[in-house]
Amino acid sequence: MTEIVTAFFVLAGGLFALAAALGVLRLPDVLIRMHASTKAGTLGCGLILVAVAVHFGDVGTIARAIAAIVFLLLTAPVAAHMIGRAAYRTGVRLWQGTVIDDLAETGKPGSRDLGSRDPDSRDNAE
Repeated sequence: MTEIVTAFFVLAGGLFALAAALGVLRLPDVLIRMHASTKAGTLGCGLILVAVAVHFGDVGTIARAIAAIVFLLLTAPVAAHMIGRAAYRTGVRLWQGTVIDDLAETGKPGSRDLGSRDPDSRDNAE
């Protein structure tokens, strides 16, 4: 029974990793690619780590798998945010089908200021 559960989690994780890879290859924009790679990639890695924990079943391996999953869940969104912010700040062109650009009002693509500072600070005084 353990082998069936392990196989299910490995196959599901592999499918999500494949979906992430296809998203990186096929999607038109760096921001959309980043979204596909972080969401599906994190889920795929997490499922494979669950398979490792189920297969080996000892406390040490389960604890390491849980720690790795928590680490992935904490760092992947931050990394995706920083990649997206860096791409926008350097002026990477958005896909022509992009309808909403929420940062267009606060700063032009390629500018250093995206309006993320405190509006009451002295540095922003005009």
